[in-house]
Amino acid sequence: MDAFPYMEAVLGIMILMYIFETYLDLRQHAALKLPSLPKPLIGVVSQEKFEKSRAYSLDKSYFHFVHGVVTILMDTAILYFGILPWFWKSSGKFLIYMGLNADNEILQTLSFLAGVMVWSQISDLPFSLYSTFVIEARHGFNKQTIWLFFRDMLKGMAISVALGPPIVAAIIVIVLKGGPYLAIYLWGFMFVLSILMMTLYPILIAPLFNKFTPLPEGGLREKIEKLASSLKFPLKKLFVVDGSTRSSHSNAYMYGFFKNKRIVLYDTLIQQCKNEDEVVAVIAHELGHWKLNHTMYSFIAVQILTFLQFGGYTLVRNSSNLFLSFGFDTQPILIGLIIFQHTVIPLQHLISLGLNLVSRAFEFQADAFAKNLGYGKELRAGLVKLQEENLSAMNTDPWYSAYHYSHPPLVERLEALDAPDKKTD
Repeated sequence: MDAFPYMEAVLGIMILMYIFETYLDLRQHAALKLPSLPKPLIGVVSQEKFEKSRAYSLDKSYFHFVHGVVTILMDTAILYFGILPWFWKSSGKFLIYMGLNADNEILQTLSFLAGVMVWSQISDLPFSLYSTFVIEARHGFNKQTIWLFFRDMLKGMAISVALGPPIVAAIIVIVLKGGPYLAIYLWGFMFVLSILMMTLYPILIAPLFNKFTPLPEGGLREKIEKLASSLKFPLKKLFVVDGSTRSSHSNAYMYGFFKNKRIVLYDTLIQQCKNEDEVVAVIAHELGHWKLNHTMYSFIAVQILTFLQFGGYTLVRNSSNLFLSFGFDTQPILIGLIIFQHTVIPLQHLISLGLNLVSRAFEFQADAFAKNLGYGKELRAGLVKLQEENLSAMNTDPWYSAYHYSHPPLVERLEALDAPDKKTD
């Protein structure tokens, strides 16, 4: 009986997914080309902002088409022409050349990943440069210099070099020693790692790229602290981050565990929302996610999906036919993980769609939470201001939006905010 053609099946799935997603991209591109605002935004968003948003979105859409074609061609070639097993064997030869033990799977895996990191940086560099210094600059968003761009890239690579080896080594050891409880051990390791990274990233890593300063005393700080106190939100620190050094896009977020919560405002958000109450309304929305336990539910969902993925991996990791189909005469642990990820691409997309639907429901709930606190008018104005200043797409295709967006389009959020509250007898 012939072995199942895993590689051919994976290539077929990749191509079908590319065709489907390109179809959605074309639908969205057609929506972006519409010459007028959607009716609910007429009189709300200025025609000037709409034209700028339309031009920016179309530029990004054209760029996405080109990037997508190059990516699918490269990914297909890497699998079809056996570049993956060739690269793995070359990483072993490099170890021998360096006088190291090529039979040590941890060393070969690190050598392989180092080559992959260099290759990915080189292959993606033209697209990153064009996106940042042509598209973003053309529409007034890019604020970083070429030196800052490369400095950030080198910092990111340095962090990967520092953190990657111990994590990779731990995963390989767990797989080798895991036995029948492998899925549990892998999940447990990743759970601890995710908690550790969520704790350390904002304290040790994020400050390497941005400057975080306490929000100055004044009306805005007092209003946010009063809001947090009224909700019993354990706010410990309130920061402003210098997002304007790289981009004029704006945002706000919160992080931290238990009684040690922090809120971060982009300086661009404060600059764009001249009315302090609009900023407070955006924070009220974010606090709604906390009060309604959205963050906890999302974290639990991710953990369940991670465990199920590791469970699936344990079922196929010893399949010699799977590795042979991709050109490998050995069964490296890292390669097994990579191949497994490719085999479950359709399932991953279905799960992503489901998570998007849940996330969109959470966004509506957080908006309603802020509205019930009395910030409905201010949140509405803040959302419009953010949409305008970020030049976000005004016209969206419903299929594309449902598949890609974790947040509802502005039109839907405004309609929900404007809807009269339901009254019960």
